[in-house]
Amino acid sequence: MEQRRIVLGVTGGIAAYKTPELVRTLRRGGAAVRCAMTPAAGEFVAPLVLQTVSGEPVRTGLFDRVEEGAIDHVALADWADLLIVAPATANTLAKLAHGLADDVVSTVALATQAPLLVAPAMNVNMWRHPATQSNLATLRQRGVRVVGPETGALACGWEGEGRMAEPAAIAAAAALVGGPRPLAGEVVLVTAGGTREPVDAVRFLGNRSSGKMGFAVAGEAARRGAEVVLVAGPSALPTPAGVRRLDVETAQEMREAVLGELPRATIAVMAAAVADFRAARPEIRKIRKEDLPSEETLTLELVRNPDILAEICRHERRPVVVGFAAESQDLVETARRKLARKGCDLLVANDIAREGSGFDSDTNAVVFVWPGGEVEELPSLPKTEVAALLLDRVAKLRGGDG
Repeated sequence: MEQRRIVLGVTGGIAAYKTPELVRTLRRGGAAVRCAMTPAAGEFVAPLVLQTVSGEPVRTGLFDRVEEGAIDHVALADWADLLIVAPATANTLAKLAHGLADDVVSTVALATQAPLLVAPAMNVNMWRHPATQSNLATLRQRGVRVVGPETGALACGWEGEGRMAEPAAIAAAAALVGGPRPLAGEVVLVTAGGTREPVDAVRFLGNRSSGKMGFAVAGEAARRGAEVVLVAGPSALPTPAGVRRLDVETAQEMREAVLGELPRATIAVMAAAVADFRAARPEIRKIRKEDLPSEETLTLELVRNPDILAEICRHERRPVVVGFAAESQDLVETARRKLARKGCDLLVANDIAREGSGFDSDTNAVVFVWPGGEVEELPSLPKTEVAALLLDRVAKLRGGDG
């Protein structure tokens, strides 16, 4: 963020009360920040507060003669090398999508050539409305970066999507904009974490996957400029900056999410530990011991889950596909067989029996296995470094330089 020139456009949502902390966070990172506010934004945060924390005059209108003499809205647009709109209300997103310019924020957005980052914040029903989603799709197609919103309790009393991302998350997303972008134009689909297959109302079949490897790949792809969609099994890990996250629980739900995103994906990294089997007839109520014919044993019938990796590898317009294999023995030979069976372009195998590698670890010792038989063994490295090295190889598969 050193020497970045950021214009923060503040619009009229309750989340505007977070913007002074956002300004402080951006400035701590080394950026110079100037603020512009819509009239409605002044109902939630005073211009004097933003002027105090930014150290710069705050632009509040298009026709203030004193402000025009100091810095007009076109000069402000030219000064910026990044425009952040936070909070970005449904009304403001509509303006940005359709090129309207009737306040200082929307006018600066239309006049600037700087990248645009928006942090939506609104009622959950407004967020889910087809008009809002259509406007967001339009903005994303133009290269606008979107961070958030988060899910939780909203100021209006509703529960759901619509909370503005926290200032630290917005600043982290801003740091991704404007740097080297070797994966710009790529759409990277990542799966991460384990799945949970219900047995009854309280029990499930699962595994020990933490999702750390897949989350690391998603974060690294976003840092390299890709549009990233992360399909995540149950995980408490925070969403990496610049990543759109879809939460799922079962293998069936993961399959549906993956196939829904697949038509746009150019790269698919399938790092999730998907359950091979699920209960044939899960109970909707808790299974109690006293209800069983014998309290000593329980017979559970399992059926095979869909093979998501093999299915996307067979897809008519498939992306570059990277598969993962977690093995406890015969690592390379097992990985070669899986690579041939699935048909992916690269397979990443890790030995979960090795200390400091595999599930819930921050490090991984992996082997890259290629269709031609080549094997590349990496030493034990932080999963973030493994993700970087993996994407270097994927970029070459795509014809880029990493």
